[in-house]
Amino acid sequence: MSSSGAHEEMSMKIVVDWDRCEANGVCVRAAPTSFSLDEKDQLHVLAETVTPERRAQVEQAVRECPKQALSLSED
Repeated sequence: MSSSGAHEEMSMKIVVDWDRCEANGVCVRAAPTSFSLDEKDQLHVLAETVTPERRAQVEQAVRECPKQALSLSED
């Protein structure tokens, strides 16, 4: 197996820097299956592990977060 193939199989997890997060909803719009806001405007991560199907949306949410409060880490 090539090293690039092994990298693709690694699972990723969503990491939130709660001190930076302002729950402005940019991530919810980019990845609604991964993030939600409740009635008190508190951010919730719906699924911490990023599946291949959701990866592009989650990566977009990480890039677009205005407070840079989101990141991905390898599991």
